[in-house]
Amino acid sequence: MLTPDSSRPDQGLDPLRRLVLMRWFAVAGQFALAVAAGPLLDIELPLAPMLGIIALQAGFNLLTLRRVALGSAAGDAELFTQLGVDITALTLLLFFSGGAANPLVSLYLPGIAIAAVVLPGRLAWGVVALSVAAYSLLAFWNIPLPMADAERATRLHLAGMWLIFVASAALIAWFVARMAAAIRSRDRELAAAREEALRNERVVALGGLAAGAAHELGTPLATMAILVGELGRNTELGPETQEDLALLREQIEHCKGIITGLAARAGQARAEGGAALDLDRWLEQVVARWHRLRPHAEAEVSLRGTATPRVVGEATLEQALLNLFNNAADAGDGHIEIESEWDGTKLRIEIRDRGPGFDENVLLQAGRAFITTRPEGTGIGLFLAHAAVERLGGRIVLANREGGGAVTRVELPLERILAA
Repeated sequence: MLTPDSSRPDQGLDPLRRLVLMRWFAVAGQFALAVAAGPLLDIELPLAPMLGIIALQAGFNLLTLRRVALGSAAGDAELFTQLGVDITALTLLLFFSGGAANPLVSLYLPGIAIAAVVLPGRLAWGVVALSVAAYSLLAFWNIPLPMADAERATRLHLAGMWLIFVASAALIAWFVARMAAAIRSRDRELAAAREEALRNERVVALGGLAAGAAHELGTPLATMAILVGELGRNTELGPETQEDLALLREQIEHCKGIITGLAARAGQARAEGGAALDLDRWLEQVVARWHRLRPHAEAEVSLRGTATPRVVGEATLEQALLNLFNNAADAGDGHIEIESEWDGTKLRIEIRDRGPGFDENVLLQAGRAFITTRPEGTGIGLFLAHAAVERLGGRIVLANREGGGAVTRVELPLERILAA
């Protein structure tokens, strides 16, 4: 059952728009039948009151169309009133044209079907009660059609019943099909919203865990720094060991810098203190930072674009790219390819590795769960990368390469990171 929801301004307007469109068809059909009954069927109808009713119905539809243009939500009571007006107009027209003997009496059924789709149960039954009451009154209270030839009247009645059946079936199928499509679309939106909410909950939980872990890591990193410093002062160690210690000291400083800046960067929407950089320069800085963190890894980098916009890169986006670079390096021999292209509106980054590729589970669940193919992996990096890129309106596409290896494609609209 699709019922209007006041939390959404457009909710309820879709069925109202369809009612307006159906009423225009009804007005056009009623006018054509009233005018053509005399010359084509030799049936004299009281045109003055019938055309007046049709004119009032058209005027009411114009007012409804103006009300739809205002865009405010349409409630159940308003939709019930709209259907009640249609029932009243149809009843008056039938009163002047034979009452229950008129084949047009079957046009009560589309209104009942529409009510069952768009209204809650009690109001839908209200429409049923109005229609049944009107039909019953017309059986005893009407202006009979002046037709002396009973056989001809029967043929016209059967032809009219067939025509109205076709029209009613078409109207019901059209309206219900459109409303069913709207319901399916709403269900897809709700499912996507639930999935996004669930992922956001996981991201928030990870944020809390990361803050606690960062606080706890301060002490062991300080201890490691002291030990590395003491080992570095040992003159008995060879040059190669001293070089390894220097690299270890550098990595410890990187870790301390990441932890120290974690709280500050979490409060910033954008990295680098909001400084604007050319897009290629920003990408070079991200790759350079990855090299400092992974000095033994190698990357072939290609940056090209039709223009060079200035951007303010977000910290979460930078972290997402670092995670994707690390995943690619871990999957293969440490050698990856980074290719980036952009134009005035969109940025595309492809990261290729020489590993075994993604299995089917990763391709299906990436971004929705913590999925990894490495025994020591957690899947958190890929999950957070998806969350960061999709938050900026982009997407991450995973695929396997022909001949082995995998490719991770990041597609991102530039408008979210362009410098003001």
